[in-house]
Amino acid sequence: MLQILLVTFPFFALVLAGFVAAHRRWLPLEAIPGLNGFVLYFALPAMLYRFGSTTPVAQLLDASVFGVYLLCALAMVAFAIAMTINQRLRWNDASFGALVASFPNTGFMGVPLLAALLGPHSVGTVIVLILVDMVITSSLCIALSRLDESAGHNGRAAMRVAGQKALRGVLTNPMPWAIILGALASAVQFTLPAPLQKTVWLLADAASPVALFTIGAVLARAQLQSSHPMPLSDYVPVVLMKLLLHPLLVLAVGSAAIQLGVPLDPFALTVMVLIAALPSASNVSLLAERFGADNGRIARIILVSTAAAFLTFSAAVALLT
Repeated sequence: MLQILLVTFPFFALVLAGFVAAHRRWLPLEAIPGLNGFVLYFALPAMLYRFGSTTPVAQLLDASVFGVYLLCALAMVAFAIAMTINQRLRWNDASFGALVASFPNTGFMGVPLLAALLGPHSVGTVIVLILVDMVITSSLCIALSRLDESAGHNGRAAMRVAGQKALRGVLTNPMPWAIILGALASAVQFTLPAPLQKTVWLLADAASPVALFTIGAVLARAQLQSSHPMPLSDYVPVVLMKLLLHPLLVLAVGSAAIQLGVPLDPFALTVMVLIAALPSASNVSLLAERFGADNGRIARIILVSTAAAFLTFSAAVALLT
């Protein structure tokens, strides 16, 4: 366990450093979008391209990983909505709560952390999971969040607009494109010219520390801007769903699939469970704010799940490896 904590500690320490820097205003809040933009549009795509281009394409097209993880994601969304929707938390808040319960922080935290813990061989599976969460789970929850408006005459129009926004978000997000380009490069064994490859690799090396620091800064900003009182029942159950139920569900479904003869590699299942054990994705807060959900609630879920994951994630690694 101590050896695992020695690996995971620096990752969570960087998150804490970003949180303290923004909370103490050593890092101006106005600078956070710049950090986020650097990670999202430069460093993280470069890292995903590097991993994709150096990973056998068969790992990036694993239908068993895709199917099992997608089934678990859909089950998590349905369960979270059923458990949280009420007269006060309607479809908009319940849907984004479900998204934050089922969407791990795979891009900013999972890729570098799993590569450090399990080696580069794990990244092919991680990339498949990123595509599921970014393309399907996010789009589904955004569409469901518009059901509050379906009772009115403009309900269908609202859902259509939400679907268009979700599709536009996927198409303009550089991470899926970086994954696709990396997979194509792997398939045809294409190598970038040496000066360009060195540039991309330098950006990729910057992705992990800057992304983790940015997570902390984003969480601090969300806390500073959303400090209204809130009952524990609004966010603690969702944190427990994310950190405990999600990985247990993936483990149970994946193990059952293997028993039924599905060609799911046990190592890939371990990667999937550890990804599910990660805290909630920080970018869900931005989506909730854009679509008018209670961003204070979402920010609390992300903050508490990130803090608690230092222990719960390390425990999951100790149990599985």
